[in-house]
Amino acid sequence: MDKHFKFTNLVIGLPLFFVVVLWFVYWLEIRFDFDFVQNGIYPRTFSGLQGILFSPFIHSDIEHLYNNSIPVLVLLVALQFFYAKQSLAVVGYGILLSGFITWIIGRENYHIGASGLIYVLFSFIFFKGIQTKYNRLIALSLAVIVVYGGLVWYVFPSPEIPGNKSISWEGHLGGLLSGFLLTLVYKTPEYKKVLKYDWEHPDYDPVADKFMQRFDANGNFVNLPRDEPEEFASFYWCSLPICYTVVAHKKNESKRES
Repeated sequence: MDKHFKFTNLVIGLPLFFVVVLWFVYWLEIRFDFDFVQNGIYPRTFSGLQGILFSPFIHSDIEHLYNNSIPVLVLLVALQFFYAKQSLAVVGYGILLSGFITWIIGRENYHIGASGLIYVLFSFIFFKGIQTKYNRLIALSLAVIVVYGGLVWYVFPSPEIPGNKSISWEGHLGGLLSGFLLTLVYKTPEYKKVLKYDWEHPDYDPVADKFMQRFDANGNFVNLPRDEPEEFASFYWCSLPICYTVVAHKKNESKRES
């Protein structure tokens, strides 16, 4: 297994705990006849701001909850395994940012459900994998787009059909944008490719490379031109007068005693 990816109990534990919380909230609603829908996001109202925190945990019926639980579980597992250092921040800020966007652009109705978080996770995993240029993360991005690529169609406005449940495309769009913005905020230097060769650097100049200079424009191997030796003058002259003093050379040796 790649040294960057390490399986721990949190890879399964945190996503499973989050899904259990979703089902527990729904159980409270039907067991004690609560109506949590009014705690969802109601756009551009002060009371609707509470939904930014609460809406991901509120679902209209068991079908709505079931359809959100499986993607949330799968995407959270992928996020926790491949982006363990960024996972909690992505989930936390993703919920807040996507909810706030929904509060701004949403229609005047209650927006509930974890689908906004699903789009945050989908968007972050896909775009981050492409940005890192890391082979396994690119493969993860492609796998996500293959499995959940159809989600993209639900970020566009859809006509409301009387008698059918309306889809909060605003929440989906907010989640998609939030996930992309978080990829720009949270860097992953641990996945940056180590450059081993000079030609991999962006400022590489093949003209200055001694090895590349041995090939001509047609790719043929040639010898490098020899450097011409510098020419030196055969004599030097000086305009200053030069005086020589002759000094007798005397050996400074002690005489040997007889």
